[in-house]
Amino acid sequence: MPEVTNSSSPLAGHTGDVKPPVLFDRYLLVAVFGILILGLIMVASASMAISEQQYNNPFHYLIRQLLFLVLSGIGVTIVLRIPIERWEQLSMPIFFIALILLVLVLVPGIGRVVNGSRRWIGFGPFGLQVSEFAKFAIILFMSGYLVRRQEEVRTKLSGFIKPMLVLGFVSILLLLQPDFGATTVVVVTVMGMMFLGGVKLRQFLSLLLIVILAMAFLAISAPYRMQRLTTFLNPWAHAFSSGYQLTQSLIAFGRGSLFGVGLGNSVQKLFYLPEAHTDFLFAVLAEELGFVGVIVVVALYGLLIWRAMVIGRKTQLRGKAFAAYVAYGIGMWLSLQAVINMGVNSGMLPTKGLTLPLMSYGGSSLLIDCMAIGLLFRIDYEARLTLLGFSNLIKKRNW
Repeated sequence: MPEVTNSSSPLAGHTGDVKPPVLFDRYLLVAVFGILILGLIMVASASMAISEQQYNNPFHYLIRQLLFLVLSGIGVTIVLRIPIERWEQLSMPIFFIALILLVLVLVPGIGRVVNGSRRWIGFGPFGLQVSEFAKFAIILFMSGYLVRRQEEVRTKLSGFIKPMLVLGFVSILLLLQPDFGATTVVVVTVMGMMFLGGVKLRQFLSLLLIVILAMAFLAISAPYRMQRLTTFLNPWAHAFSSGYQLTQSLIAFGRGSLFGVGLGNSVQKLFYLPEAHTDFLFAVLAEELGFVGVIVVVALYGLLIWRAMVIGRKTQLRGKAFAAYVAYGIGMWLSLQAVINMGVNSGMLPTKGLTLPLMSYGGSSLLIDCMAIGLLFRIDYEARLTLLGFSNLIKKRNW
């Protein structure tokens, strides 16, 4: 980011006890680094057994996660150097790229099939989970739409219908993979952004009812989804079949008690709990660090989401509508995904294939989540420059 210097500033020419202004949100930084560090520790612990079995190296997944983190750091650096005005200009092209990728991933030979779902496009040893990029892209698209069509959204039915048609198309592409979890996150995030954009309450409630009915129909229309629902209601009745993963996760929570069994001492990660280092990392954390560890993680995510919403509100009050909607959208996306993952791990929600943001093993999710966080920092940075009277620096292209 550029160095802030302004001869007309009241701080110019003063030394001594006058401190330079802080141009980033320290609470957000603490939350992000806390989650990332805990994530690395838990990925290392949860993956050692399976990594040793598959690659004869207990730290294979940890090394890959560190590599993903370095790549994410490069991505964040690039994001931080692009002004929000430029992101607004790129919102439509980025969204169209996401649509193309959502179509391509369904093409045999291009999309990779893993665990029965076609969600990845391969690039040599690496793969891009297209739904992760789609979440990021649709937030940019909706933010731009709510700014361009602000009056239409608030006063006309057409302003409400148009984005819903786009959302329906994206949802169909996601369901064809199939990825019901990502569809849920995208739909609820867009609905939240539409509500904040000022859509009429009657239209919003009508959409909410339609979405609930549609989700219920989709849940019971596919046998595997219906099986997940019945298993969720009574996992112990299917403890050695469809309820196996959930019962093993609940056992991990039970063993964790108040302070946990100790870091590295989980039994459930020893081939009892499938996907221990990805979707069910939170269960391993609960077993090893106990209720106290769970509360720390929940508090860190709470701090992250709170700061995202605060940044959005401050930006909105300064008349930067696009940046505000992006901040709100990122906050809703990450909070919803974290709540769903924790709910699934603790048996409060039916099983979904969603990772814990910034913590679970996975290159695509970590890269996209970190880029979203980088965009939050950029939004906050520009808002602080505006408050200090340095808005002329924002217009300078940093990249």
